[in-house]
Amino acid sequence: MTNRATSVCIIADMAAQPTSRPGSSESQADDLLILLAVARTGRFTTAGESLGVNHTTVSRRIAALEQALGGRLLAKAVGGWELTELGRRAARAGEGIEFAIAGLSSETDSPEHELSGVVRMSATDGFSAYIASPAVAGLQRRHPRLAVEIETVTRRVRQYRSGLDIEVVVGEPQVHRASAFLLGEYVLGMYASRDYLAERGIPASVEELTRHPLVYFVDSMLLVDDLDAPRRLVPTMRDSISSTNVFVHVEATRAGAGIGFLPCFMADRHDDLVRLLPERFAERLPYWMVLRPDSLRLPAVAAVADALRAQTAGYERELLGRSAV
Repeated sequence: MTNRATSVCIIADMAAQPTSRPGSSESQADDLLILLAVARTGRFTTAGESLGVNHTTVSRRIAALEQALGGRLLAKAVGGWELTELGRRAARAGEGIEFAIAGLSSETDSPEHELSGVVRMSATDGFSAYIASPAVAGLQRRHPRLAVEIETVTRRVRQYRSGLDIEVVVGEPQVHRASAFLLGEYVLGMYASRDYLAERGIPASVEELTRHPLVYFVDSMLLVDDLDAPRRLVPTMRDSISSTNVFVHVEATRAGAGIGFLPCFMADRHDDLVRLLPERFAERLPYWMVLRPDSLRLPAVAAVADALRAQTAGYERELLGRSAV
């Protein structure tokens, strides 16, 4: 098992059947690993679930560690708990223990040092489907014991520890105590179905385009400023079908609900969609990847991050789109 999987098993066993004296070095080592789990998830309940113990046990062990170290390790923040300065130093010590456990377990691993365990990430719908999924599948062919959980969401990067190892977001993130990497860029354009255009006519100007309904995100629920281009470029277009899911945008446009403002790498896959006025509508947006330092140091997370970089680079032509049909 990897460092995380191995340490989870050890923590669960120790918490369920404590064999070390409170305040002893063995007990404090266990507590440091529990603190590390809280630091990664931001919540006692979520950390407890990942460790196989209840949140009361997590709270009790954190309190014991704070008493032993003589200070607060966690501070309440919006959406969860964050480490204090003392907590960050303690968490780094916990990482050292985790890596030491990994070193012991690796002696029994295969010679190829196969990766295993669970990597948790979030990304937009389109990125998850067409970049993350094939990247992970390729990695799993070499490391079949590796599992990846993908949460599909379009939002700003989380400022607090969220239980995610990797976040892929649209637009350059402003983050603290995290590393951000530019993965690549993609283009959005205006599209309509061939049947819709045959019935309604092909708009030859921006003015004509604004007479058609727009298929796009729900304006009141859009959390990424960089994705607000239609409201800026064609503010007079009325909404048709709105959704928080970009696959709904594509299928609604194909069904003739209106003109969709779609990622080219998704729309260009469908021969029944026509790109409109590409010289006027070619919004170029960046994908950024955010990793917390404690996650980046995990071999499985680093491998997934490298696979995402490679897959994005290899998909550049599709991301930037092709010219109008």
